[in-house]
Amino acid sequence: MGKTNQKSSFYELDPEVVLKATELAGFLPTGEFTQLNSYENRVFDIRLEDPKLSRVIAKFYRPGRWSKDCILEEHQFLDELRSEGLTAINPLVQKNKSTLNTVHGMHVAFFPKVQGRMPEEFLKNDLKQVGRKLALLHNVGAQKDFEHRPYLGILPDSMWDHLDLLQEKVVPELWSRYEKAATEILIRFEDLVDPNEFLRIHGDCHRGNILSNGQDFFFVDFDDCMMGPAAQDFWMLFSSSDSKEEEEEIISGYEELREFPDHQLGWIPLLRGLRIISYAAWIARRWEDPSFPRLFPDFSTYTYWAEETEALEKIAWST
Repeated sequence: MGKTNQKSSFYELDPEVVLKATELAGFLPTGEFTQLNSYENRVFDIRLEDPKLSRVIAKFYRPGRWSKDCILEEHQFLDELRSEGLTAINPLVQKNKSTLNTVHGMHVAFFPKVQGRMPEEFLKNDLKQVGRKLALLHNVGAQKDFEHRPYLGILPDSMWDHLDLLQEKVVPELWSRYEKAATEILIRFEDLVDPNEFLRIHGDCHRGNILSNGQDFFFVDFDDCMMGPAAQDFWMLFSSSDSKEEEEEIISGYEELREFPDHQLGWIPLLRGLRIISYAAWIARRWEDPSFPRLFPDFSTYTYWAEETEALEKIAWST
């Protein structure tokens, strides 16, 4: 199947393909399933005719994004985390003896359905507990490097590649300002952030990717796990850019189990800047997906890019 056909199949996944993939994996679906919210991948909650395993979550990875080696490395990381005592939602082994299969040119994995809720707010003790969990995650992440996963801002695409792409998307009236602020941030990132300090991290550690089962907090959605600085897994947990108390609570929990590199706190504004640029580049690269113009209707407007430009300028000229 060609790349174009793969993408078309992915954009509008046929229910028969979903059920066929489930059967090929060795499960017996009832025929009932629900599509879950996911911008990047296609995810389904599937009911099974098995009293011991009544439901599974099928994850169809977007074609062309991750190689098989990248995905299996993500799965291996999850297995290591669980082996070290962290709650992790590990993919199920399929009929082919692997955690990954390929159906109609699309990689697909299956996960157990796990109960958990997203906390509405974090109390002090919650933040400390999250900090301890992050330390455990990073203790495992520091044991070896990823061979196939990305390096933040460097590989497989550098941030400069993102900026080149965005030249065609930013409204012309704002491009000069946007480019100037983004360039300042990227130069500082290259000057200050040392890749030798990178370790295996979650990579997209915001509050929506932390669940509670009533007794424990655990991280979900390791789709963006990568090599990066420890601070990358911290700053998106803060409720605002000026959350000193939250920062102190999370780090105090973290340092019960692992020393936090304090100098990386100075990198956080740059990491925010990288996030702004890479997020815009991500939308630009996905624009051919019919769902993206619907999800981001303001992406081509002056207002959208004015807000993005102002956010980058605030970082560039105040750090």
